[in-house]
Amino acid sequence: MSSMALRLIHSRLSLSRLYAVGGSKNGRFLSTESDKVDDPFNVEEAETVHVPPPPSEKLLVLGGNGFVGSHICREALNRGLTVASLSRSGRSSLHDSWAKNVTWHQGNLLSSDSWKEALNGVTSVISCVGGFGSNSYMYKINGTANINAIRAAAEKGVKRFIYISAADFGLANYLLQGYYEGKRAAETELLTKFPYGGVILRPGFIYGTRSVGSVKLPLGVVGSPLEMVLQHAKPLNQLPLVGPLFTPPINVTSVAKVAVRVAADPVFPPGIVDIYGIQRYSRQMSR
Repeated sequence: MSSMALRLIHSRLSLSRLYAVGGSKNGRFLSTESDKVDDPFNVEEAETVHVPPPPSEKLLVLGGNGFVGSHICREALNRGLTVASLSRSGRSSLHDSWAKNVTWHQGNLLSSDSWKEALNGVTSVISCVGGFGSNSYMYKINGTANINAIRAAAEKGVKRFIYISAADFGLANYLLQGYYEGKRAAETELLTKFPYGGVILRPGFIYGTRSVGSVKLPLGVVGSPLEMVLQHAKPLNQLPLVGPLFTPPINVTSVAKVAVRVAADPVFPPGIVDIYGIQRYSRQMSR
């Protein structure tokens, strides 16, 4: 073979190596003869393997058919979570399309045998359970019912528990003694049982369009202007005795967004988030 032919063959081989090195920068080797991928790790076969998706986060909303709870269910569905609700009445009376995607459980938190199966597979719980009445009733529904839920969730290995509590209103606390004593007892239990995954939200008055039977009450007509004014009057909140009365109200959508974010975020710090913290996190999520 002539020296000219040898040099030509050598040149072709060098050019092939150059293409191969250039194509290997992305971890694949491109053939110089066609657009076919020549991968020593058999990428083509790996791409056709059907790998199951990671397990979905499952959220259980206690009181999910109520005013705050229904907004939380809808927000959680929008974020791609699997959502279930537990309440004494069971299925929601709402006819919105999203309600069909919620698993509705009926049970009473004061009767443990009626609802613990609702915790199966649950990774996070948000409790909106609360109510008004006599002092003994308020302590039972705001305190004992939530404490039962917290203990059961801890036993089941639930990762995170979020409790929708309430801001202090100074003198009003004494008028609703059972309500606030129950709330604070539940908070104490939560921080004990979930030292790394327990978060307490303390909103003030929560406004939005509330459905009472067939009647819709547009509470935002009053709540929205008050929030705009009082969120800039934080120093007044520090006044003795009457200061807590200047706590700003907050939109139910903001509470729902923050609650679901906390439930889905494994690194969200545990502890208490006051009304101003809820507003701040809500604004961050709206940007």
